[in-house]
Amino acid sequence: MYDVGATEQSVGQHFGLTHAPCLTLKPIRAALFSVTHLQREVEKGQTFTVDLPAERGYFLMLYLKDAHHCDIADNGQQAQLIHYRSGSICLVDLAQGASICLHSSLDALGFVLPQTLFEELSEMAPDAAPRDLRCRRGELDAVMRNLGAALLPLLRGVGQTAPAALQHIAIAICAHLLHTYSSAPQRSQSGNAMLSVWEEKAAKEFMVDNLSHDIRVAAIAAQTGLSAGHFSQSFKHATGSTPHQWLIQVRVERAKELLADRAMALVTIAKECGFSDQSHFNKVFLRETGLTPAGWRLRGLQ
Repeated sequence: MYDVGATEQSVGQHFGLTHAPCLTLKPIRAALFSVTHLQREVEKGQTFTVDLPAERGYFLMLYLKDAHHCDIADNGQQAQLIHYRSGSICLVDLAQGASICLHSSLDALGFVLPQTLFEELSEMAPDAAPRDLRCRRGELDAVMRNLGAALLPLLRGVGQTAPAALQHIAIAICAHLLHTYSSAPQRSQSGNAMLSVWEEKAAKEFMVDNLSHDIRVAAIAAQTGLSAGHFSQSFKHATGSTPHQWLIQVRVERAKELLADRAMALVTIAKECGFSDQSHFNKVFLRETGLTPAGWRLRGLQ
């Protein structure tokens, strides 16, 4: 089955986009693959809340343009605002539903992927047991970006008949997600769970992208699907530093770059690099480099 148009399977209705173009098909057997082009305008200073109903499956967004939004907890409290770069993804489990608050306009592809679709895919490869997927937030994904680009002409209604490659694109997307974001952790010879390459990359990119904010370990851990305690231990094992220590190092290195601009005030640099105030900036910078920020800047001028 292959359809293009605003259908009842479209996730667009939850974004207030009843006529959003939607593509649906059954790439393997009975399970439905659905992707919708979501173009939601949000005026500056305004927000828009999206509530996705609970179901046995996942919701994936591939960002075509930069966006800012946050999760909303069951008690209505908003989580930390996250900057989603063009080419990044957000993958969430819909077992309990999901709510997000858009703080900027959105241009993205939204995929609804039932768990049965991954089970059908696993049956095609007997050695691959079905696994849950880990939630991902803000991780750049070049494979999804390329596969999404291949779907865009179809969502624009180019041609009435599905090309033979469409089924393979849908299967390729599911296979990529299952291979890359499977919940099964890598394990060392001692049996202790370790960060995979992509988990470490996702955590570091999240910290760099949100450098000017007060970043909590729980928010970083959410990028890997691990608990805060498990993530902190695994991160230190992988990098030799705790998440806090690694973040401090990045903030100091960024501050060094900004100090080269003599016109930028120290208080501005402190804010830009995520220090609570100039006093905190001075204290940490002195501890890490042996010089105050002003002393570092003066040495650079000599």
